[in-house]
Amino acid sequence: MKWLLCSEVEFFSSINKCNNSLTHGLDKLLWKYLKLIIKDTICLKKIINIADAYFELGYWSLHFKVSTSIIIPKPNKDLYNSSKIFRPIILLNMLGKLIEKVIGKRLQFYLISNNFIHLSQLGSLKQYLSSDTGVTLTHFIYTNWIKNNTTSTLAFDIAQFFPSSNH
Repeated sequence: MKWLLCSEVEFFSSINKCNNSLTHGLDKLLWKYLKLIIKDTICLKKIINIADAYFELGYWSLHFKVSTSIIIPKPNKDLYNSSKIFRPIILLNMLGKLIEKVIGKRLQFYLISNNFIHLSQLGSLKQYLSSDTGVTLTHFIYTNWIKNNTTSTLAFDIAQFFPSSNH
């Protein structure tokens, strides 16, 4: 299937958005080094072959699944006697993270372009804003008005469900 094959453009667009100052991965590789590696066309083609093979087989190697969690104390705190004062981060293999980004974008494009996702299911989709949700809600209301149906909406403040989060 042609749509399965990843392209160089997908890898460059995925990695260009990655912050060079972020911490290294489990493999001690930084994004800035991976960016240099994929500039070499031979290396990039090998990485694309790996991604295509994983995608076609529907298999993800244990090498990319291994992770390590580390706990980092938040700066400028007087006391460190509460779990909310620490921030856990998970270190993964950086090449695996890049391949996941490319495959995730490809799957999302395929799902949206083939109408596999309902218009109201906008959560976690890239390039969808809260204004898009408002437009979708307005569309549903007008569609029901045309059908002489009554439409109601229930809204609530989810911030109250997460009192320890900075809103």
